[in-house]
Parts: sequence; C-alpha cells; structure tokens
Amino acid sequence: MRKLEVVFLSSILSITAVASLTGCRQAAANPAAANLELSHQVDAARKDLGQIPPPSKNVYMSIRTLDDWENPFITAQANILTLHVLMPDANPSELGKGTMLRPLAARRQVLQIRPEHLAEALNAIPHGAWPYGRVIAIEEAHDAPKSARPALRRNIELAVQTLSDVGVVADEWTSDRAGINR
Repeated sequence: MRKLEVVFLSSILSITAVASLTGCRQAAANPAAANLELSHQVDAARKDLGQIPPPSKNVYMSIRTLDDWENPFITAQANILTLHVLMPDANPSELGKGTMLRPLAARRQVLQIRPEHLAEALNAIPHGAWPYGRVIAIEEAHDAPKSARPALRRNIELAVQTLSDVGVVADEWTSDRAGINR
C-alpha cells in the first residue's frame, strides 16, 4: 500500500513538473480568424448600440466635470482602458434618490479592459446607462509618465476608432476643456 502511494505521488509530481516546464499554452490563433471574430463583435455592438438614441450635444456639452457625467467614460492608460459606467437606477421613484438608501456610488462600475475588447464591453453596457445618447467621454490618465504618452495616445486613437466603428461619439476631454475638475 505504501509503495502504491509513493508511485502515485511521484507520477503526480512528474506530471506537474512536465506541465510547469511546458506550460499551458493555447495554440496560436489564425490572424484571419481573429480579425473575423473582431469584425463580428464590432458588427454586433453596432447593431445593439444602434437601439440607443443619438447623442444630444446641447445636453452633454454642458457637463463640466466627469463626476457629473452620467454616460460611460473611458480613461486611457498605456496598456489598458478603464471603462467607468454609472448603472441605471432600478428604482424609478425620486424618493431617497442619492441618499444613504440609494447611493450614487453604489451604481458606479469600473472595468479595466484591453483596447481590443472595447466593442464587446460597450455591447454589455445596459441601454439605461446612456442618458445622453450614444456618446462616451474619453480622457488620458492624469498620472501617466511622459515616457508612456505615445502608447497612451495610441490607445486613445484605437479607442476613438473603435467607438466610431460601433457608432458611438467620442467626446475627448483634455486639460484645456473649460472648467474640467476631476
């Protein structure tokens, strides 16, 4: 019995050692298949987001701080995008809105995503989280080092292109926008 346990244990250890040396790797994906899948995600997001009304510029241009912004917004960093979503209030009553019983902060969701997954993430946002219509504010991360600026700028450009592909207006917030206080 003892010898059986030792043999079993040694075989488990050898399998573990082989697995750790070779690693668990996924087969290299076909780039054409990956592009096709990305295209399908963008098409699905465009179709779903098309049900949300177009943006009302006179409403969203009057917003001066991202704390007051109720639509989703993106903070671009060198390697990731941070998607901030204010989920719709499930209770339509005005009673207790914004108080301890129904705090605004409890509805805020923060998701960190890779830029290539932006269309899929946008498609998952509920339609009620778009009170200004199909518009997203996008800003650069404030604490990014100067060496990361080129990568950060590429992420913003990629995000703006993806937003355009799915039919969402990108409202880029920069430091020279009047009254920005974050």
